[in-house]
Amino acid sequence: MENLSHWIDGARVAGTSGRFADVFNPATGEVQARVPLASKEEMDDAIARAATAQVKWGATNPQKRARVMMAAVGLINRDMDKLAEKLSSEHGKTFVDAKGDIQRGLEVIEFCIGAPHLLKGEFTDSAGPGIDMYSMRQPLGVVAGITPFNFPAMIPLWKMGPALACGNAMILKPSERDPSVPLMLAEIFKEAGLPDGVLQVINGDKDAVDAILDNETVQAVGFVGSTPIAQYIYSRGCAAGKRVQCFGGAKNHMIIMPDADMDQAADALIGAGYGAAGERCMAISVAVPVGEGTADALRERLVPKIEALKVGPWTGGDDVDYGPVVTAAAKANILRLVETGIAQGAELVVDGRNFSLQGYEEGFFVGPHLFDRVTTDMDIYTQEIFGPVLTMVRAESYEDALGMAMDHEYGNGTAIFTRDGDAARDFASRINIGMVGINVPIPVPLAYHTFGGWKKSGFGDLNQHGPDSFKFYTRTKTVTSRWPSGIKEGAAFNFKAME
Repeated sequence: MENLSHWIDGARVAGTSGRFADVFNPATGEVQARVPLASKEEMDDAIARAATAQVKWGATNPQKRARVMMAAVGLINRDMDKLAEKLSSEHGKTFVDAKGDIQRGLEVIEFCIGAPHLLKGEFTDSAGPGIDMYSMRQPLGVVAGITPFNFPAMIPLWKMGPALACGNAMILKPSERDPSVPLMLAEIFKEAGLPDGVLQVINGDKDAVDAILDNETVQAVGFVGSTPIAQYIYSRGCAAGKRVQCFGGAKNHMIIMPDADMDQAADALIGAGYGAAGERCMAISVAVPVGEGTADALRERLVPKIEALKVGPWTGGDDVDYGPVVTAAAKANILRLVETGIAQGAELVVDGRNFSLQGYEEGFFVGPHLFDRVTTDMDIYTQEIFGPVLTMVRAESYEDALGMAMDHEYGNGTAIFTRDGDAARDFASRINIGMVGINVPIPVPLAYHTFGGWKKSGFGDLNQHGPDSFKFYTRTKTVTSRWPSGIKEGAAFNFKAME
């Protein structure tokens, strides 16, 4: 069994707390590694070391910092397959999906190569008599990223790229369920030229999170995970005077209008609902067909596609559609919610409860499920399932469908499928959700835009990646400069008005 470590001052360092967590192979259910869980003392020491290293890094020319990003891009591409294999073995997602996970993180690092331009300030010549005024964007110091299990490459790269490019030191606390890829990424950044101590990867659980939140040196915290934990980190971090951005759960609705291409909509729902076993914050978990005829036509197309899905391990070939969920507890919770849906009166159209894969009986596999005639008071509608379960809620009208998405407590992503440009524009304008797809089922913005949800899916004023990330990881300083002529004539005690 492999014993994992932390990454401190440019090297793998064994934990000293004496506490460990098991890292499973989700396909077999076997423990494949142990990861140390840091104590408060270990976290505080890593933060103090990062603060020391940050001083020189923060004073480094932004163009030189960008060159580290550029070198990292090449090295991540070089090691893509190795990273994806490790990611799949710990998370369970397919090899193709794992490479996509890495690629979407890599694109943010590519964006960060433009740091010298993004960090430029503003300048006003002759703001007053002999007065110039300019602003600077300066790093915060030591910042922290607390990242989830479902994207063990993408989200750490989303956090570390902008933070490091801005001149900060980063404390990365990845998920203890699949921690190997963040450690491998730290090694890559060292090879790319990142100074030791500027990126610390500290594995841990709630004790490590609380140590980050309570440490006065940490100036900002970024988090992605469930909404209850997002609310906890946001409230405690803000109370401690930190800059905080937290992204939580989701219940993403896809509205299917009567004029939509039903085959296209069904294909979109298969990928968006069941890809990565539904363990995506941007997964479509609620299909909202408008009208009984639309619902019947959609269901007719969905059922054979769902029944044909191939579920298997990442080693099962390129035709595997999705793999296991991450833990036995996750599997149990999904199946619990399926039973709740049945008990509350939803129609289980495709039943994956008895799914079993020969040779992998102890793995955390969950068969695909489809519910129809779900109502908005059912647990499978109100709660985030985070599994391969798609629910259909039939809407009587467009306004009814729009209201469902708007009234739900989550507001991460949504989509509408239609041929009607007017309906699409109205939907995009009125919906109170952060990311909107028009005939696009998973509207994840590209790296040069920003990613973030509304309502209980997002906490904080600024989003992830894109221009917002450079604002989040810097603070603005404004300088008013006067080099007057005739200064030898004496001092002035008031601000001279413009003439």
